[in-house]
Amino acid sequence: MKKYLFLFIAGLFLAVSLSAQLDRTRPPKPGPAPVINIGNYDMFTLSNGLKVIVVENHKTPVISWQLTLDVDPVMEGEAKGYVDLAGQLMRAGTRNRTKQAIDEEIDFIGASLSTFSTGLFGQSLTRHRDKLLSLMSDVLLNPVFPQEELDKVLTQSISALTASENDGNYIANNVISSVVYGKDHPYGEVVTKESLNNIKRDQLVGYYNTYFRPNAAYLVIVGDITTKEAKKLSKKYFSSWKKGDVPKHIYPTPQAPDANKVAFGSREGAVQSVLAVTYPINLKPGDPDAIKAGVMNSILGGGAFSGRLMQNLREDKAYTYGARSSLSSDRLVGSFSARTEVGNNVTDSALVEVLNEMNRMVKEKVDQPSLDLVKNFMNGSFARSLESPRTIANFALNIERYKLPKDYYATYLEKLAAVTVEDVYAMAGKYIRPENAWIVIAGNKDEVAPKLAGFSKNNEVLFFDSYGRKVEQSATDIPAGMTAERVIENYLKALGGSEKLKSVTEQVIKMSTEMQGMTLEMVSYHKMPGKILVTTSVGGNVMQKQVLNGDRGQVSAMGQKMELSGTQLEEMKTQARIFPELDYKSMGYEVSLTEIEAVEGKPAYKVKVTAPGGNSKTDFFDVASGLKVRTVASQQTQMGPMTVTASYSDYRETNGIKIPYAIKQSVGPQNIDLKVTAVEINGGISDDLFSLE
Repeated sequence: MKKYLFLFIAGLFLAVSLSAQLDRTRPPKPGPAPVINIGNYDMFTLSNGLKVIVVENHKTPVISWQLTLDVDPVMEGEAKGYVDLAGQLMRAGTRNRTKQAIDEEIDFIGASLSTFSTGLFGQSLTRHRDKLLSLMSDVLLNPVFPQEELDKVLTQSISALTASENDGNYIANNVISSVVYGKDHPYGEVVTKESLNNIKRDQLVGYYNTYFRPNAAYLVIVGDITTKEAKKLSKKYFSSWKKGDVPKHIYPTPQAPDANKVAFGSREGAVQSVLAVTYPINLKPGDPDAIKAGVMNSILGGGAFSGRLMQNLREDKAYTYGARSSLSSDRLVGSFSARTEVGNNVTDSALVEVLNEMNRMVKEKVDQPSLDLVKNFMNGSFARSLESPRTIANFALNIERYKLPKDYYATYLEKLAAVTVEDVYAMAGKYIRPENAWIVIAGNKDEVAPKLAGFSKNNEVLFFDSYGRKVEQSATDIPAGMTAERVIENYLKALGGSEKLKSVTEQVIKMSTEMQGMTLEMVSYHKMPGKILVTTSVGGNVMQKQVLNGDRGQVSAMGQKMELSGTQLEEMKTQARIFPELDYKSMGYEVSLTEIEAVEGKPAYKVKVTAPGGNSKTDFFDVASGLKVRTVASQQTQMGPMTVTASYSDYRETNGIKIPYAIKQSVGPQNIDLKVTAVEINGGISDDLFSLE
């Protein structure tokens, strides 16, 4: 026992002695790059030209089958979107099975099957492989692209676009596509409602017949299967696929601007801006610069929390929750982007810091400890990715598609370890261009855009709509003598006239909408002066009530009640007025006509309405009809400030007064389509209805 105690004490003193000799203020030097075994893959080619890659993994009884087309992107023109729909609708029915039959058979075996414009993917347990392949080959070889399914998907897609029109990231992405790549490049095309309406079934069939050819495709098989079995099954299910000539396309290579340019996507009512500094680069997959440039980008902001953009904009300045950069390679054209989302009041300041960090990368060499930290992070990320057999399969596919050296990924860590401070400095000088970039902002034009002209060499801000289409500033197009007051006067006249509207003392509007498979019924009761009740019901059960009895307001939901006060109460008092525009002047509201802007492709007067307390909203009035077509405002929610948008259409006359029968509302990510089912004017409403509980 004493011997073991002595050894323990001796060992303890030795550990303390060694610890005293260590300098813990310095991180340990990185050791030599570990030798890694990526794993093997087999490859063979069927007689029809289909190239098959097999990655065996017998740890679990699962097999996946991924078919990938190796084709050039297609210019879709005025029918942008049909290529993606062709891929999506391959699964919507075949000559042998309906969509419902395909869904049921896939569900029965617990498999997955998805299709897209450049291939399809399926996965199942090993014992169901033949059943899955029977379905996959049928979907691949015999799609019929049903017209009724196309019509359904088009309706859904158009609705989704409407819901996204005021989303900052959606707007920014569309503007980036337009300005970075241009209208003559497939990456520069943007899906619009108009382009979706131009899509015809024949275009989907034409794309499939032209590009879905085995001699332009790879089939990657991963899982519990041998190469011998893979050959047999591939021949059985895919050898009847007919080869054919596939067109090649050559496009102009997008170039970075000669000097910085500012592109602004208008996002009415936004309290935050999406900010991106971006431009195209010449970086192909497997380029000798790829790994070194990746290290440089990681130091700037490519994934590690220690990235300079994150440390500056989040940790130091507290402008944002996240700021990152990306440097992507592509066979046609790569791209760089530094991106974040910040408040309106600091958008210009955040942009200054992004450009400062880009300049710092170009002008200053990184220190060795920072380089080692990023390399260690990338080393660990790469090692973790190897845990998935799908990673090995993707490596194999990239090696074959892009003609990379067979050991490209096996030697990745060696190449990563060899990256030096000088390499990073050289890559920054080659790929970071703080003076030749597109500065793209999606945000509140009135609050943010005036601060951005100085970031453009020619002091110009270019404006774009939600779909990345350039729009000219039209403030000079406002007719002489037209004011906000006259716009509102014309609106009241279009509704039925001020005298007619003043005669309305009571109004009941019933509406319905579908949400998560449920039908919601909403009823609003207005009684002048100053009473309002709005109920929301599901299946006849009232889920929420908002009531104002003239002086006090209350919201009740799920058994909870909340008394309204402050701005919320004042806003509800405004809403209680059936036609508040009649009383803007007496209530102390200020209105200003700022410009003419397109709404749903039609010119509309843009009027800013400011309440006495300072809250404001923006109303849009159709120039031709005078009717209100949209309202945008900022609303404080439990999740923070959100932009609330309401669009009005399908005006119908009731008792000589026009009422919008279609109202689309979006609050943050939530979108609601309300349909008016009944309107009653001056029908008699009891005051008891507005009693607070």
